[in-house]
Amino acid sequence: MTEQTSVQSTPFPSASILGYPRIGRRRELKKAVEAYWAGKIDAAALDTAAKEIQLGTAKRLQGLGLTEAAAVPGTFSFYDQVLDAAAHVGAVPARFGNLLNAEGQLDIDGYFTLARGNKEQQPLEMTKWFDTNYHYLVPEIGPETNFALTSNRIVEEFEYALANGVETRPYIVGPVTVLLLSKASDDAPAGFSPLSRLEDVLPVYTALLEKLAAAGASWVQLDEPALVVDQDTPEQEIQAAVARAYEVLTAAATRPQLFVSTPYGALNGQLGTLAATNIDALHIDVFKGEVPSAAALAALGAKTLVAGVVDGHNIWRNDLQASAKKIAELQKSVAKLAISTSTSTQHVPHDVEEEVQLSEQLRSWLAFADQKAVEVVTLAGLLTDAAAVQPAVDEATRVIASRAAAEGVKRADVRARTAALTPADFNRSEYAVREAAQEEALHLPPLPTTTIGSFPQTSEIRSARARNNKGDLTDEQYEQLMKDEIKRVVDLQEELGYDVLVHGEPERNDMVQYFAENLEGFDVTVHGWVQSYGSRCTRPSILWGDVTRSAPITVKWAEYAQSLTNKPMKGMLTGPVTILAWSFVRDDQPLGETANQVGLALRDEIADLEAAGIKIIQVDEPALRELLPLRKADQSAYLDWSVNSFRLATAGAADATQIHTHLCYSEFGVIIDAIDGLDADVTSIEAARSRMEVVHDLESHGFGRGVGPGVYDIHSPRVPGEQEVTELLSTAVKHVPSRQLWVNPDCGLKTRGYAETEASLRNLVTATKTVRAELLEAAK
Repeated sequence: MTEQTSVQSTPFPSASILGYPRIGRRRELKKAVEAYWAGKIDAAALDTAAKEIQLGTAKRLQGLGLTEAAAVPGTFSFYDQVLDAAAHVGAVPARFGNLLNAEGQLDIDGYFTLARGNKEQQPLEMTKWFDTNYHYLVPEIGPETNFALTSNRIVEEFEYALANGVETRPYIVGPVTVLLLSKASDDAPAGFSPLSRLEDVLPVYTALLEKLAAAGASWVQLDEPALVVDQDTPEQEIQAAVARAYEVLTAAATRPQLFVSTPYGALNGQLGTLAATNIDALHIDVFKGEVPSAAALAALGAKTLVAGVVDGHNIWRNDLQASAKKIAELQKSVAKLAISTSTSTQHVPHDVEEEVQLSEQLRSWLAFADQKAVEVVTLAGLLTDAAAVQPAVDEATRVIASRAAAEGVKRADVRARTAALTPADFNRSEYAVREAAQEEALHLPPLPTTTIGSFPQTSEIRSARARNNKGDLTDEQYEQLMKDEIKRVVDLQEELGYDVLVHGEPERNDMVQYFAENLEGFDVTVHGWVQSYGSRCTRPSILWGDVTRSAPITVKWAEYAQSLTNKPMKGMLTGPVTILAWSFVRDDQPLGETANQVGLALRDEIADLEAAGIKIIQVDEPALRELLPLRKADQSAYLDWSVNSFRLATAGAADATQIHTHLCYSEFGVIIDAIDGLDADVTSIEAARSRMEVVHDLESHGFGRGVGPGVYDIHSPRVPGEQEVTELLSTAVKHVPSRQLWVNPDCGLKTRGYAETEASLRNLVTATKTVRAELLEAAK
């Protein structure tokens, strides 16, 4: 960096975080955005709500100790940070037509159209953000993409905070990561790589930096997490892209100082690439990754190293003593050191102190976003006055020791059962044997239709649950209301003509929390909401101890639903990997050990469902891809324990019991061997939003069991037309033998309304009948 290219030489804050939850402490953003979509508020009211959340966050973080200039990250988003970057650089797919307004800007309605689609066009594809349960929208880029600065929102947000007394640090996903996470547009030629457009997108980033400099920003954060992943793109090509990107951006005529963050794992070889550029500060994840060698760190020269020593991804209290040792080691090798989180804290709830229903002991073990900010400030104190910080370090050490000895953390009965497992506990009969037994038991037609599990959770259902929790509705009254809803769902499926039915899960608040509330070793939160995608939030449960099941969980509901119909009724369970992935899981033992404990609890539940006469049981694993390590060398061990925990849960089932599983937004080609290894009889998978891409992976792999590539994208409010569903099914039939194919939506219907659900499901059945008739005609 040269002096003339920087706005000012403000030091990087000694204590900062990479990001903060943006949904609001009581999900204010979710409520405002959904009110805007429903036409209940206008754009001005939405903007006012957003500004209140942004400023409230900034003031809160200052109060927690992030008081230095640029210590508060400007990581707010109306929907998704990757969509934000695409919106700023003009990556608007041609298939949407012209979404830009008269000023050449992508306004809020155009932005939400990319996220949610419209009557004619499906929204951008959605997939998991690295190894988290957050979903990002995938930009579509081709040779035709006309890059331009089509949004000024990042600048406006900075200016608003500054006018209200807080100098934030503007944030945008970096250019290399945006291009590596993008897919080729529909109009791109075969083999096109979005990364080839780097030279064209860099001037837009440069223009944004110049605007931020003019607004007075001293630092800007460019997020480059794609650099910690083993990509399909050759490493040398990525290194060249990184070098070129930051050669151009650091040479901007005027710019803020550049801070590049690299969360979610170790940088490995890319550390040297970034160290050789003229950026001003570099973040590395030293919670998940190791402390780099002294030689690697020395290459940073005068740059500030921002050490991510506090875990932004999980909720356990930081081992300050272990972090202090890492900091001391880093201090020996770098000229300037600052302390931060390993990732954005968008992955954790706001404040553990609000969870007063949790025991004081459990709360003492935890750190949510607010507590993590305090931990960062505490550890930054080691840089100037280690003695003043020592009492906090000692207290953390004491609490961590008390946690290890607490009742329920380790149970002899649970550990004895997992220790006694043998290879036979993980295997069913050969598929051909099972297939024959299931055909005799079920008598299903070609292209059998089903849904994934949940049906819309109406306001009446949610109200009944809340009233029951408050004691305003007796358990008997609540149970009858749930039975009434189950009957409504069963009757609807019968009327629509579905072949395999579900009970709709009205009694379940969440597909993981419901099980957490009924298994020992878990606790749940009240206010612990975390953004999953857009306006959708979940409350991850806390898995803190050894897991066991003391009584049946789902059996009475499945048994009641089956009594209402002669058609097969699916029992619905959440799989062990997904229960782990969508909970905050204990960090004091290998994940595989915990997964086997959950697997055994589910195995017992499956046995009870079979005894109750349930012939089809679905064990959902939508998070299988989510926990896949970002480095290929680590993936085999993960796939071994994750697949085995599913097999442990299901291998006790009889041959005639059909085991289903479900996966979504998981880049199936990456883990197709693992999906096959689950040995489920039927696998339903997301395919509608990605326009049936997965069938090519299934065909090339030779996938030999039942499979239901989704034909209805439930993450968007649009109703797919009969012709659209027919075309998707026809595509599937061309690549997968029809005897294997099932017809189903992409995912559960919990978040949808009944009107759109009924219309979509009706179109699905009609399209199925059309394709069945075509198959019958072709067979003559």
